[in-house]
Amino acid sequence: MNQGFYQLLWQIQQKPGLYIGEPSINELYMFIQGYNFARRELKIVPSGEESEFREFQFWLQKKFNLQTSQSWSQLILLTSLNEQEGFYRFFELLEEFRHSHAKSGYQEYQMKVESLPMAA
Repeated sequence: MNQGFYQLLWQIQQKPGLYIGEPSINELYMFIQGYNFARRELKIVPSGEESEFREFQFWLQKKFNLQTSQSWSQLILLTSLNEQEGFYRFFELLEEFRHSHAKSGYQEYQMKVESLPMAA
């Protein structure tokens, strides 16, 4: 399996029954926990996408203005009617997270570029 982390999540979104049985935020959470555990056990260094996803929890806490030790899945479930809605809401929130993360990364890049001395 040589694919990106977000590509894997996209595949789960398209065919949840193939990976987690049913569209459920907690089943998705457990799948991702198992995925991360297996990679740690195999001593596979986290990819850039996996490292970025680690910030998702903190981003959600900031978005919902909550300070809690609950998992990202529980935070999403708090704002959803049920497990299935939470599953689909996860992907909406993940897209928003990735968009905001990419935008902030671009802004940091722009600030670095603008601080470079101009060539004569």
